[in-house]
Amino acid sequence: MAASQRSYRVRGRDRLAARGRRDMLSCGMASKGKAARRWLVRGRVQGVGFRYFAQRAAWELKLTGYARNLDDGRVEVYAAGSEEALAQMAGLLHRGPRWAEVRGVEEQQAAVEGGGEEFRID
Repeated sequence: MAASQRSYRVRGRDRLAARGRRDMLSCGMASKGKAARRWLVRGRVQGVGFRYFAQRAAWELKLTGYARNLDDGRVEVYAAGSEEALAQMAGLLHRGPRWAEVRGVEEQQAAVEGGGEEFRID
């Protein structure tokens, strides 16, 4: 009896794993609920870990995109994901990391760019 129970548990776990993979595939293919924003952050935002702060926040919020320094001293952040996560990201960008001094954030609607599965620092 123990052997049959054990084999049932393995089959049950296999079914759960297969269902989980199927759900992940269907979620990844449905980009209807995905939106994107671009923020231009000004102030003391370069040399204070702002891009890494944005990357960590995006990772926690399950956003994709990038953060990069601009020649004029601002940081550009592009992120794609759910509307709720983007709103949370906007709030975090207005605050910034500990050593930053955010003086302004310009937010723009952006097209959802495909191909990215992570948030990178450029």
